[in-house]
Amino acid sequence: MDSLMTVNVFTGAYIFMLAAFAGWVIIGNVPAILHTPLMSGSNFVHGIVVVGGLFVLLNASSVTEQTIGFVAVLLGSGNVAGGYTVTARMLAMFKPSVVPAKQKS
Repeated sequence: MDSLMTVNVFTGAYIFMLAAFAGWVIIGNVPAILHTPLMSGSNFVHGIVVVGGLFVLLNASSVTEQTIGFVAVLLGSGNVAGGYTVTARMLAMFKPSVVPAKQKS
């Protein structure tokens, strides 16, 4: 973990804009029936954000880096928990409802 990778501001902004545009194009063309599988995939991506935030937090050498790492872990964890909650609720909507049996008198 001693390797250091530097990215200048222009390269970072370029990668961010490219990823944002690619996500907008891809998600904009997805039919509604695929929403639940995509939610599971996005939960996986948020898990990677948590791992990246932990990496930043463990290699932080200043208070600013520690703050950025902590916020990344906090927000990523919230997204993972919320995403799984929403996915579970959506999947529960597709389960057949059970009609209670009539009691004999």
